[in-house]
Amino acid sequence: MNILLKIISVVCNFLWGDLITIPLPGGSSIGISLLVLILVPTGIYFTIRTKFLPIRCFPEMIRVTLEKQPSDKRSGISGFQALVVSTATRVGMGNMVGVVAAIAAGGAGAVFWMWVTALIGSSTAFIEATLAQLHKQEDPLYGGYRGGPAYYIHNFFAKDKTKRYSILAVLFALSGLLCWCGVSQVISNSVSDAFYNAFEIPPIASTIFLVALSAIIVLRKNATVKVLDIVVPVMAAFYFVIAIFIIVKNIGLMPSVLGNIVKDAFGLRQVAAGAFGAALMNGVKRGLFSNEAGSGSAPCAAAAADVDHPAKAGLFQAFGVFIDTIVICSCTAFIMLLAPESLLEGLSGMALLQTAMDYHFGKIGVIFIAIALWLFSFSTFIGCLYYARSNVAYLFGDNWKSQTAYKVLALVMLFIGGLAAYTFVWDLGDIGVGLMTVFNIIAILPMGKQALDSLKDYEAKKKSEKLD
Repeated sequence: MNILLKIISVVCNFLWGDLITIPLPGGSSIGISLLVLILVPTGIYFTIRTKFLPIRCFPEMIRVTLEKQPSDKRSGISGFQALVVSTATRVGMGNMVGVVAAIAAGGAGAVFWMWVTALIGSSTAFIEATLAQLHKQEDPLYGGYRGGPAYYIHNFFAKDKTKRYSILAVLFALSGLLCWCGVSQVISNSVSDAFYNAFEIPPIASTIFLVALSAIIVLRKNATVKVLDIVVPVMAAFYFVIAIFIIVKNIGLMPSVLGNIVKDAFGLRQVAAGAFGAALMNGVKRGLFSNEAGSGSAPCAAAAADVDHPAKAGLFQAFGVFIDTIVICSCTAFIMLLAPESLLEGLSGMALLQTAMDYHFGKIGVIFIAIALWLFSFSTFIGCLYYARSNVAYLFGDNWKSQTAYKVLALVMLFIGGLAAYTFVWDLGDIGVGLMTVFNIIAILPMGKQALDSLKDYEAKKKSEKLD
């Protein structure tokens, strides 16, 4: 057992730990992980290849998101519903706990690099979502469509197209299932802790309620999207409104807060030479791993969308990165940065955010954060199981036994996580998402031209008014 734990630790550190170290003046340094080395250059590459799509096509992203969805969809879910599912998993604990950790470690400047990372991440999200649309299949179990990296990786790398499996596609699908089981434990553990701190509710009670409600939804055939259609817009909008209220209430402090974000981003305000490196790396890591661009998870939802052009699904998912990082993560950042620094000194984790909310709203603020965390975590869990559908089908074929078995396994992990924190299981989740990212990037770099061609076709048809 000790050998297994050591292997897990080594692999996790290889993916997430500092792979290379760049020395800085003054004796400090910047540590860069393998995933940052992979994702940042990929994002820059696709941003250039798409001619700065996040900026150039932002009005079009807004337009396709707000356009009226046809009521006579032939099959599948709408592009907006696919955006809702992917937003459910993106807008999770990372938007709270992750942002808090980034600011605590890297200062206000981490927020600036989080924004920059979101811009380049949008381009990667567009590419992988469009590829998922181009290679989607009909779903004989749930109806509509299915797909994602396992499917486009298979189509690209399988030399014999009649073969059932492709090695890289199998590795991606297994990594995804591993990741989402690990995430289940993290979710329930965070929720049970938050509810105990806010209401003194025993972990067993909050965990049973979370698992029971989740089971009612995920074990039904097509309830997930219907529930997320209601929960995600409401929770995101409510969190956004609360943050705007805090900003307006403290509007006089905003110029100095924004100034500190920019100054800290480039180390202009700190004495320590390593401050720039801390702000840069913490902001980049939070931006990358909160919006999930490049990990290959969101394409599992994008493939299910019934849209009139593949590039449209890509634009939806590119906009999802904006919602996650520029909007929701920024809300958490401003809630913290508009509270007195002296009040937050010495705190860490959720205690930082809860203390900030207590400053802004009193006890009701702590309760609000607990409820928001529950909603974010709940939607993340059922969204992850929606992603798992296509990967389970790729590995085990079209049958309800394998679909139900994985859902039950995830629910068991959700229950266990609420009662105890098994860090090695969390490490397995980190390994899963890390490997997903590696396998996905290996595929989308050579396949990216397909998505770029689709974007050109979309823009040409828009120009000639052949598309709505």
